[in-house]
Amino acid sequence: MKNLMKFTSLLAVFVLSMNFANAQDAAEIIRRAEDKLRGASSYSEMKMTVVRPDWSREVTLKSWSVGTEKSLILITGPARDKGVAFLKRDQEIWNWQPTIDRSIKMPPSMMMQSWMGSDFTNDDLVRESSILKDYNHRILGEEMIGDRKCWKIELQPKPEAAVVWGKIQMWIDKTDYLQLKTTFYDEDDYLVNTMQGKAIKQLGGKLLPSIMEVIPAEEEGHKTILEYITLDFNVNLKDDFFSVQNMKRVR
Repeated sequence: MKNLMKFTSLLAVFVLSMNFANAQDAAEIIRRAEDKLRGASSYSEMKMTVVRPDWSREVTLKSWSVGTEKSLILITGPARDKGVAFLKRDQEIWNWQPTIDRSIKMPPSMMMQSWMGSDFTNDDLVRESSILKDYNHRILGEEMIGDRKCWKIELQPKPEAAVVWGKIQMWIDKTDYLQLKTTFYDEDDYLVNTMQGKAIKQLGGKLLPSIMEVIPAEEEGHKTILEYITLDFNVNLKDDFFSVQNMKRVR
């Protein structure tokens, strides 16, 4: 009996240690994928195409970021939206609307709203929540995305985290740490959006998907395509670049 109890205790410790190691490995994989996409700092120019059953429209934009704490997005076209800007600075999210000459601090309740009429949410673009800090991670297995073998990783929100998704699943390439597919679920475990990374090529000296495509699960004929035109890493950005005042005058 004593030997059986000892064996059971050792087995329990082994299982717990394996689960802990799995969580650590999963978080490290996501960290490496995020670091590759963002770098210490970055500047990009992008084109977003919003597709609907009866129409489509294009939005062009510039984006600057430092780590995951600071980012600034400027709309450069079409003319009616030119100059609109979005700022993330630590936990604050701001929106500048030049037509009404007003900056608005966005509450957490707006994070699930559509960003610029697209299938991206406000949270997708400014990442108010941290997928590293606000979620628990575990590797579910391996799957092929196209011709690339990927880790399939599940992210479950921590009980105290104020996040917008009930669950996230990510497929990350095992060779180059590319984010090739991400699925987003609501609190009732229903699929909301699927995001796919496509057209892999060299961007800023790194191999990355140059196109991110978001497809909502329950809206047939709807999708949004975000294409990188330019992407540079390790750009020199001072702290005061990410200010409400600069958001109004950046070009």
